[in-house]
Amino acid sequence: MAAVILLQAHGLTRHFDGLKAVDGVDFVLKEGEIHALIGPNGAGKTTFVSLLSGRIPAQSGTIHLKGRDITKLPAHKRVKAGIAYTFQITQVYAALTVFDNVALAVQSRGAHPIRAAAMAALERVGLETRAGQIAGTLSYGHQRVLEIAMGLALKPTLLILDEPTQGLAQGEIATFKEIVRAVVPETTVLLIEHNMDVVMDLATRITVLNFGTILATGTPEEIRANRAVQAAYLGEPC
Repeated sequence: MAAVILLQAHGLTRHFDGLKAVDGVDFVLKEGEIHALIGPNGAGKTTFVSLLSGRIPAQSGTIHLKGRDITKLPAHKRVKAGIAYTFQITQVYAALTVFDNVALAVQSRGAHPIRAAAMAALERVGLETRAGQIAGTLSYGHQRVLEIAMGLALKPTLLILDEPTQGLAQGEIATFKEIVRAVVPETTVLLIEHNMDVVMDLATRITVLNFGTILATGTPEEIRANRAVQAAYLGEPC
Protein backbone atom coordinates (compact mmCIF):
# COMPACT_ATOMS: atom_id res chain seq x y z
CA MET A 1 0.00 0.00 0.00
CA ALA A 2 1.35 3.43 -0.95
CA ALA A 3 2.49 5.65 1.92
CA VAL A 4 0.11 8.47 2.84
CA ILE A 5 1.41 12.00 2.34
CA LEU A 6 1.39 13.91 5.63
CA LEU A 7 2.88 17.21 4.51
CA GLN A 8 3.53 18.69 1.09
CA ALA A 9 5.27 21.95 0.17
CA HIS A 10 5.18 23.38 -3.33
CA GLY A 11 7.33 26.24 -4.62
CA LEU A 12 8.27 27.31 -1.08
CA THR A 13 10.40 30.46 -1.17
CA ARG A 14 12.06 32.77 1.34
CA HIS A 15 14.79 35.28 0.47
CA PHE A 16 16.65 37.62 2.84
CA ASP A 17 18.20 40.75 1.26
CA GLY A 18 19.05 38.88 -1.91
CA LEU A 19 20.11 35.67 -0.14
CA LYS A 20 18.02 32.80 -1.51
CA ALA A 21 17.69 30.89 1.76
CA VAL A 22 14.84 28.74 0.37
CA ASP A 23 14.21 29.00 -3.34
CA GLY A 24 11.17 27.31 -4.86
CA VAL A 25 11.36 24.07 -2.89
CA ASP A 26 8.97 21.17 -3.53
CA PHE A 27 8.93 18.68 -0.67
CA VAL A 28 6.88 15.64 0.38
CA LEU A 29 6.81 14.07 3.84
CA LYS A 30 5.15 10.68 4.27
CA GLU A 31 3.27 9.52 7.35
CA GLY A 32 5.26 7.45 9.84
CA GLU A 33 8.71 8.07 8.40
CA ILE A 34 11.91 9.46 9.87
CA HIS A 35 12.99 11.96 7.22
CA ALA A 36 16.40 13.62 7.57
CA LEU A 37 17.21 17.03 6.13
CA ILE A 38 20.94 17.49 5.51
CA GLY A 39 23.24 19.88 3.69
CA PRO A 40 26.16 22.26 4.16
CA ASN A 41 26.01 25.16 6.61
CA GLY A 42 23.93 27.92 5.06
CA ALA A 43 22.03 25.51 2.80
CA GLY A 44 18.67 26.76 4.14
CA LYS A 45 17.70 23.86 6.40
CA THR A 46 16.61 25.82 9.48
CA THR A 47 14.87 28.44 7.34
CA PHE A 48 12.99 25.67 5.55
CA VAL A 49 11.68 24.01 8.72
CA SER A 50 10.88 27.46 10.14
CA LEU A 51 8.66 27.98 7.08
CA LEU A 52 6.99 24.62 7.68
CA SER A 53 6.36 25.37 11.36
CA GLY A 54 5.18 28.95 10.75
CA ARG A 55 7.98 30.69 12.64
CA ILE A 56 8.85 32.51 9.39
CA PRO A 57 6.25 33.42 6.73
CA ALA A 58 6.79 32.18 3.18
CA GLN A 59 7.14 34.77 0.42
CA SER A 60 5.58 32.37 -2.06
CA GLY A 61 4.56 28.76 -2.35
CA THR A 62 2.12 26.57 -0.42
CA ILE A 63 2.19 24.12 2.49
CA HIS A 64 -0.46 21.45 2.99
CA LEU A 65 -0.79 19.28 6.10
CA LYS A 66 -3.04 16.25 5.61
CA GLY A 67 -4.45 18.01 2.56
CA ARG A 68 -5.25 21.22 4.46
CA ASP A 69 -3.66 24.47 3.29
CA ILE A 70 -1.74 25.82 6.29
CA THR A 71 0.44 28.31 4.37
CA LYS A 72 -0.97 31.35 6.15
CA LEU A 73 -1.52 29.80 9.58
CA PRO A 74 0.56 31.36 12.39
CA ALA A 75 2.92 29.11 14.34
CA HIS A 76 0.62 28.57 17.34
CA LYS A 77 -2.18 27.37 15.08
CA ARG A 78 0.19 24.99 13.31
CA VAL A 79 1.03 23.53 16.72
CA LYS A 80 -2.67 22.87 17.25
CA ALA A 81 -2.83 21.39 13.74
CA GLY A 82 -0.15 18.87 14.75
CA ILE A 83 3.32 20.35 14.09
CA ALA A 84 5.83 20.52 16.97
CA TYR A 85 9.26 22.08 16.42
CA THR A 86 12.16 21.69 18.87
CA PHE A 87 14.88 24.28 18.45
CA GLN A 88 18.58 24.18 17.61
CA ILE A 89 19.33 25.76 21.00
CA THR A 90 17.71 24.16 24.07
CA GLN A 91 14.49 26.02 24.91
CA VAL A 92 13.53 24.68 28.35
CA TYR A 93 12.35 26.87 31.25
CA ALA A 94 15.42 26.56 33.45
CA ALA A 95 13.82 27.78 36.70
CA LEU A 96 10.87 25.36 36.52
CA THR A 97 10.82 21.66 37.31
CA VAL A 98 11.07 19.06 34.59
CA PHE A 99 7.42 18.20 35.20
CA ASP A 100 6.27 21.82 34.96
CA ASN A 101 8.08 22.26 31.64
CA VAL A 102 6.13 19.39 30.14
CA ALA A 103 2.89 20.36 31.91
CA LEU A 104 3.01 23.76 30.21
CA ALA A 105 3.17 22.02 26.82
CA VAL A 106 0.22 19.80 27.78
CA GLN A 107 -1.76 22.80 29.01
CA SER A 108 -1.12 24.70 25.77
CA ARG A 109 -3.05 22.06 23.83
CA GLY A 110 -5.89 22.05 26.36
CA ALA A 111 -5.42 18.45 27.44
CA HIS A 112 -6.74 16.95 30.70
CA PRO A 113 -5.76 15.53 33.09
CA ILE A 114 -2.51 17.50 32.86
CA ARG A 115 -0.51 15.41 35.32
CA ALA A 116 -1.20 12.11 33.59
CA ALA A 117 -0.41 13.51 30.14
CA ALA A 118 2.80 15.18 31.34
CA MET A 119 4.04 12.04 33.09
CA ALA A 120 3.23 9.95 30.02
CA ALA A 121 5.42 12.23 27.90
CA LEU A 122 8.25 12.02 30.44
CA GLU A 123 7.99 8.23 30.54
CA ARG A 124 8.33 8.08 26.75
CA VAL A 125 11.78 9.67 26.99
CA GLY A 126 12.90 8.11 30.29
CA LEU A 127 12.76 11.26 32.43
CA GLU A 128 9.90 10.30 34.75
CA THR A 129 12.26 9.84 37.75
CA ARG A 130 13.51 13.41 37.26
CA ALA A 131 10.06 15.03 37.21
CA GLY A 132 10.71 17.06 40.37
CA GLN A 133 14.19 18.24 39.36
CA ILE A 134 14.78 21.88 38.37
CA ALA A 135 15.27 21.82 34.59
CA GLY A 136 18.29 24.14 34.70
CA THR A 137 20.19 21.61 36.82
CA LEU A 138 19.86 18.85 34.22
CA SER A 139 22.85 17.92 32.10
CA TYR A 140 22.83 19.38 28.59
CA GLY A 141 21.91 15.98 27.16
CA HIS A 142 18.96 15.59 29.52
CA GLN A 143 17.78 19.11 28.65
CA ARG A 144 17.70 18.11 24.98
CA VAL A 145 15.68 15.01 25.90
CA LEU A 146 13.33 17.19 27.99
CA GLU A 147 12.79 19.37 24.95
CA ILE A 148 11.71 16.28 23.00
CA ALA A 149 9.31 15.37 25.82
CA MET A 150 7.83 18.87 25.60
CA GLY A 151 7.35 18.37 21.87
CA LEU A 152 5.74 14.95 22.37
CA ALA A 153 3.42 16.39 25.03
CA LEU A 154 1.81 18.42 22.25
CA LYS A 155 0.71 15.10 20.68
CA PRO A 156 2.07 16.10 17.26
CA THR A 157 1.56 14.24 14.02
CA LEU A 158 4.85 15.84 12.91
CA LEU A 159 7.83 16.38 15.22
CA ILE A 160 10.60 18.59 13.77
CA LEU A 161 13.98 18.20 15.48
CA ASP A 162 16.67 20.81 14.70
CA GLU A 163 20.22 19.54 15.43
CA PRO A 164 19.04 17.39 18.37
CA THR A 165 22.38 15.57 18.90
CA GLN A 166 24.53 18.70 18.88
CA GLY A 167 26.70 18.64 22.00
CA LEU A 168 25.56 15.17 23.11
CA ALA A 169 27.95 12.46 24.30
CA GLN A 170 27.98 9.14 22.46
CA GLY A 171 25.84 7.40 25.09
CA GLU A 172 23.31 10.24 24.98
CA ILE A 173 23.14 9.94 21.18
CA ALA A 174 22.31 6.24 21.53
CA THR A 175 19.47 7.14 23.93
CA PHE A 176 18.23 9.79 21.53
CA LYS A 177 18.06 7.28 18.67
CA GLU A 178 16.05 4.87 20.82
CA ILE A 179 13.58 7.65 21.65
CA VAL A 180 13.11 8.64 18.00
CA ARG A 181 12.59 5.05 16.86
CA ALA A 182 9.97 4.62 19.61
CA VAL A 183 7.81 7.59 18.54
CA VAL A 184 7.23 6.38 14.96
CA PRO A 185 4.95 5.50 13.24
CA GLU A 186 2.54 7.29 15.59
CA THR A 187 4.52 10.49 15.04
CA THR A 188 6.34 11.41 11.85
CA VAL A 189 9.83 12.86 12.43
CA LEU A 190 11.63 15.48 10.33
CA LEU A 191 15.23 15.69 11.48
CA ILE A 192 17.90 18.30 10.72
CA GLU A 193 21.19 16.67 11.60
CA HIS A 194 24.90 17.03 10.80
CA ASN A 195 25.94 13.75 12.41
CA MET A 196 25.90 11.48 9.37
CA ASP A 197 26.15 8.29 11.44
CA VAL A 198 22.87 9.29 13.13
CA VAL A 199 21.28 10.21 9.79
CA MET A 200 22.24 6.99 8.04
CA ASP A 201 21.19 4.89 11.02
CA LEU A 202 17.81 6.53 11.66
CA ALA A 203 16.42 7.97 8.44
CA THR A 204 13.91 6.25 6.20
CA ARG A 205 14.51 8.93 3.57
CA ILE A 206 16.93 11.85 3.26
CA THR A 207 16.59 15.19 1.50
CA VAL A 208 19.74 17.17 0.71
CA LEU A 209 19.48 20.97 0.55
CA ASN A 210 22.15 23.10 -1.12
CA PHE A 211 21.96 26.87 -1.73
CA GLY A 212 18.26 26.87 -0.84
CA THR A 213 17.23 24.18 -3.33
CA ILE A 214 16.83 20.41 -3.14
CA LEU A 215 19.85 18.60 -4.51
CA ALA A 216 18.51 15.07 -3.98
CA THR A 217 15.97 12.97 -2.09
CA GLY A 218 16.22 9.23 -1.52
CA THR A 219 17.00 6.36 0.82
CA PRO A 220 20.26 6.47 2.79
CA GLU A 221 21.80 4.10 0.25
CA GLU A 222 20.74 6.27 -2.68
CA ILE A 223 22.04 9.43 -1.03
CA ARG A 224 25.35 7.79 -0.17
CA ALA A 225 25.84 6.80 -3.80
CA ASN A 226 24.71 10.10 -5.32
CA ARG A 227 27.65 11.81 -7.07
CA ALA A 228 26.18 15.30 -6.80
CA VAL A 229 25.65 14.86 -3.04
CA GLN A 230 29.20 13.54 -2.62
CA ALA A 231 30.57 16.59 -4.40
CA ALA A 232 28.48 19.10 -2.46
CA TYR A 233 28.43 17.60 1.01
CA LEU A 234 29.48 14.04 1.77
CA GLY A 235 32.86 13.88 0.07
CA GLU A 236 34.02 10.47 -1.10
CA PRO A 237 31.51 7.57 -1.06
CA CYS A 238 30.99 6.07 2.42
